[in-house]
Amino acid sequence: MKKALKRIALGLGILIVFLVIFFVGYGIKAKSEIKSMTPLETKQIVENVFSIQDTFVNLFLIKDGDQYVAIDAGNNPEIVSEELKKLNISPEKVVAVLLTHTDGDHVAAITLFKNAKIYLSKQEEQLINGEEGRFFIFGNKIDTKDYILVEDQDNFNIGNLKIKGILTPGHTLGSMCYLINEKYLFIGDAASLKADKLDKFNTFFNMDTDMAVESMSIISNIPEAEYLITDHYGYTDDYKNAVKDWGK
Repeated sequence: MKKALKRIALGLGILIVFLVIFFVGYGIKAKSEIKSMTPLETKQIVENVFSIQDTFVNLFLIKDGDQYVAIDAGNNPEIVSEELKKLNISPEKVVAVLLTHTDGDHVAAITLFKNAKIYLSKQEEQLINGEEGRFFIFGNKIDTKDYILVEDQDNFNIGNLKIKGILTPGHTLGSMCYLINEKYLFIGDAASLKADKLDKFNTFFNMDTDMAVESMSIISNIPEAEYLITDHYGYTDDYKNAVKDWGK
């Protein structure tokens, strides 16, 4: 009996040491990857479109009259709140949040936007309802159970904004881009921009990089888009130039 308990204790000890080493290594690698990111500072980037910097990630706001639609919701509610004050924008004026995906650095400030309806892709829901894990057995979560599911190629309006959801899986199972007013293409973490050219996102953070690369063919074939806007690597106002060499 004592020998069996010792074996169990030894096995648990080895497992704990392994997990500690793994997660420390993961954390070091993640920090290294994050250092390569180049988010925008908090500012108006074009008329009625604002970037909000939250450490290494951006969320964006589109002004529609006296209200706003947000694309993603940042990494830290306190930081997002302070950055909004710099632009004199009240979170109560945000009537919708379009989630490109549900990783923690894109959903943490949802609670700030008390008057907002939350949108995400139908395929992304499996990461928050327990059907699939984002990281081993661990799923994602958002601080609401009240959300609207968007299918690939769905068209809908919020106020005067015309929105199209475009499914681009790979970074997560249900990553979705949003084309707004047939002009602004918000791609979240579906890809990056390097020297104003469309490029792969950090493979370390992708669930399926091969799938993400396939999705980049979709991103590069939206002829009506004029702006390509990422959550970690800035934006370009020359969509055609950004995508013209992709896949060649």
